[in-house]
Amino acid sequence: MSPPPDATFRRFSGLCILILLLLLLGACRGGYATRVVGGESLPPPDTTEQGVYKGLNEYRLGPQDLIEVSVFGVEQLSQAVRVNSNGQISLPLVGAISAGGMTISELEAELTTRYAEGFLQNPQVSVFVKEYASQRLTIEGAVREPGIYPLTGRTTLLQGIAIAKGLDQLADLSGIVLFRTINGQKMAAIYNMRDLRSGRVEDPVLYGDDVVVVEQSGSKTALRRFIESAPAAALWLAL
Repeated sequence: MSPPPDATFRRFSGLCILILLLLLLGACRGGYATRVVGGESLPPPDTTEQGVYKGLNEYRLGPQDLIEVSVFGVEQLSQAVRVNSNGQISLPLVGAISAGGMTISELEAELTTRYAEGFLQNPQVSVFVKEYASQRLTIEGAVREPGIYPLTGRTTLLQGIAIAKGLDQLADLSGIVLFRTINGQKMAAIYNMRDLRSGRVEDPVLYGDDVVVVEQSGSKTALRRFIESAPAAALWLAL
């Protein structure tokens, strides 16, 4: 998905950035305490528009996700299937299954039980998510093609910027901000592109509903003041 940067979309992009800046100003002026979260691995969000994350390996399936189901030793039952708008999938022998809201391990257990009920002896079922199509990522600011993109598999911050066709000539390499909701609280992380590319800092995995904003070099916006005022050792800041 590569939406053209026409005038209508640019107005929409500008509005999104304005909202983010207003949130930041509110955090600075409204007396909110800024909390620095320590240097542990980046936590996933608690909720997204379509599903819930309980941990890195516990993504819950949503509509339009594409999954691959494999049954060991039975090639005819191994296939890719997309979760429909009602959260259901349909598979040979077992028919329709409500997969929406299930984790991968829960769906594997359900399919194992279904296939074992009169069809297969000791079935070994594995499920792999090929496209996280129910999840969306917003990339704004100084990138070549800002927009809202589907997450089609595991995607890191560097890969997300590449999806938006990379940074434009005005991008501030030290002003990449990732916004996320964690434990019900809006959080922001600031990254330097040079550190990400060199491997000096971990390239974080992106999740549905994440918002990435790339600041312009030399700007004097509220986002710029936020970036410059953040503690040097901060990994995540609460807004």
